[in-house]
Amino acid sequence: MMKNNIFNKIANRSKDFYNDKLSTKEKRRPLINNTKSLGASIVKYLLLYGLAFIIIFPLLQQISIALRNPSDLNNPLVLWIPMEFSLQNVKVALIVLDYWKVLATTLILSLTVTILQLIVTSLVGYALARLKFPGSKLVFIIVIFTIIIAPTTIELPLKINFRDFLGTGTNLLGSTNILYLFAATGMGIKAGIFIYLFRQFFKGIPIELEEAALIDGANPLQVFIKVMLPNAMGAIILTSILTFVWQWNDSYYTFTYVSSIKDSFDTLTTKMMGISQNINEAIQNAGVLGLFGQDVSKNPLFTSMILNTAAILTMIPLLIIYLLVQKRLFTEGVERSGLVG
Repeated sequence: MMKNNIFNKIANRSKDFYNDKLSTKEKRRPLINNTKSLGASIVKYLLLYGLAFIIIFPLLQQISIALRNPSDLNNPLVLWIPMEFSLQNVKVALIVLDYWKVLATTLILSLTVTILQLIVTSLVGYALARLKFPGSKLVFIIVIFTIIIAPTTIELPLKINFRDFLGTGTNLLGSTNILYLFAATGMGIKAGIFIYLFRQFFKGIPIELEEAALIDGANPLQVFIKVMLPNAMGAIILTSILTFVWQWNDSYYTFTYVSSIKDSFDTLTTKMMGISQNINEAIQNAGVLGLFGQDVSKNPLFTSMILNTAAILTMIPLLIIYLLVQKRLFTEGVERSGLVG
């Protein structure tokens, strides 16, 4: 009997010790989980702020240089905050860019190209996604090739064809019609990506919606306009914004086929290329050399300062657009298009 009591006491003590150990672990578990969560949050925010700084740092540096007086150019003490704030760099950049005239030209060109490319890429994407016709797979392969092949590889044959367009003797080189023609034929900047995007987007829309419209007597074009496009708003927004930005920043197509042949036509990007090649002549032609003196224009730091200021003036319209559309349009467009994660 005594042995049984002893064994029972030992068993009870072991059980109590085990329960105490379990309760200690359970008490420590929330603390461990909170510590892990806090550590993960710290690492996440460090990475986010680090990436944000890397992205914003060049912009802050450009703004600092743009607001710097030319007298601070060779001052080693001026790193971020200028000794004397000045808008002279902005005035010179506005003049050498012929800013307001070239801004209007760039805006019209970018908007027109965006509208044309949006129409064409959505139509081609819908045709490849829903309409079955002989050679559809071959067309899709060609679209993929337009993404892979560098545009410089077909520059020469394109110039030869545009010099005598369709054998009519019409020379399109130097005309903005070339850029509009590129956009209207699905050969604009990154058009293959947008065709692929629309194709995948339309393939994800339930076919029952299309069949219901066809039963009601709608033709394929009416189905595209009234059924498919309203459900593809995410892809439309994303395509519009990216096409506009890429055309705005384009230097290759605009310079190669238009600006290099027609000196009187410039966008903000190609105008900046002209400034970098001969900034002294640009300043003299602008009649603002007296603002700085004869020697400062020969200073390479001065050239960099004017180019930085011109770059900021070129980016300002895009930054305004981003601020207006980023929350409701751009972010929503990316999420709906599936280009996340």
